[in-house]
Amino acid sequence: MLYEVRALSADHRIATIVVDASDEEQASTAARERAGRVLSVRPARRVARRARAGNFSLILFAQELLALIEAGLSLVEALESMEEKTTPGGTRDVLAALVRALRGGERFSAALAAQPAFFPPLFVGLVQAAETTSDLPSALARFVDFETRMAAFRGKIVTAAVYPAILLVVGTAVTLFLLGYVVPRFAAVYADSGRQMSLLTGLLLELGRLIHGHMGWVLGALAAALISAVLAWRFARDRVGVAGVLARIPGIRNRAQQYELSRLYLTTGLLLQGGIPLVRALAMAQATVGSRTRTRLTRAGARVAAGEQFSAAMAGEDLADSVALRLFRAGEQAGNLGDMLARTARFYDGEVTRFIERFTRAAEPLLMAAIGIVVGSIVVLLYMPIFELAGSLQ
Repeated sequence: MLYEVRALSADHRIATIVVDASDEEQASTAARERAGRVLSVRPARRVARRARAGNFSLILFAQELLALIEAGLSLVEALESMEEKTTPGGTRDVLAALVRALRGGERFSAALAAQPAFFPPLFVGLVQAAETTSDLPSALARFVDFETRMAAFRGKIVTAAVYPAILLVVGTAVTLFLLGYVVPRFAAVYADSGRQMSLLTGLLLELGRLIHGHMGWVLGALAAALISAVLAWRFARDRVGVAGVLARIPGIRNRAQQYELSRLYLTTGLLLQGGIPLVRALAMAQATVGSRTRTRLTRAGARVAAGEQFSAAMAGEDLADSVALRLFRAGEQAGNLGDMLARTARFYDGEVTRFIERFTRAAEPLLMAAIGIVVGSIVVLLYMPIFELAGSLQ
């Protein structure tokens, strides 16, 4: 999470910096090392919004930089080339700041770390590790592959949620139309006939009159409920993460945990493959998990730093099931723990993908059946007095 820190430097100047940290205490510690005495710490929501508003795409940045470096350009030349073809705005400002920092003698990783709103610790760490081996293209290629896989997985989740959401919206709109427009007109006809209505039909007609007479309030209440749901989702997502929110829903708790652990394993494996030590990789991967899992991951990192094996530490903190534990032990014995972490992430991705497909196949017909029952019940109750009248005439 990004934090905006106001600090007093050694020359008694107040500076505002942005720090990516798991909590305010960690942000304060990091800012104290960089800028001096910390005056205040608060979540940098405005910075995050500016980053999104600037339309800066990190994966596109990494892809273009990789292509230019592989074409034979130096790092500064590649960044200058990207800056020249970019329209004025957020992305161009980011590239210009990087070029200035490099021409000023800073390391590329330090220049990236100075803009945490655009470059997360994962990317900075990979670049920093690549600087020690002079193999920046490999680090960029790993990051592009990582982001591509994560984007594809998120796309599957969004795609699975689109059709049920459309069904829900259409069903709600049809129901409101029947209750607010059709039912009141039937109520006027039945009122003129003087016939006695059944209990259910009478309740339906009264409900239709109520909604028709207060349609503005009904629509306002629906809009307020929708806005409240969106705000509550964003608040919960920022506090405990997407997986943390889903983990509280009965029936999908295990799959949500698998999704979160998959991101953790994939991130840690990527960092290990990039040459970053295990303890540091676990610390950097904390940004990919929710607060509860982050606490357990911190304890696991401390156990690994104390000399315990990675597999035992993860199992002891309930961060690995039996399948993951076997793969971790195999990776430790073969010396390719990073590859085994990536393989475990792919296994979990497959499990979650199959669950999403099964859930979608079950949810769509259930939603259609529910909408059909509601709409059909309204129509039947509306026409019931007509059926009764036809029966009496016969």
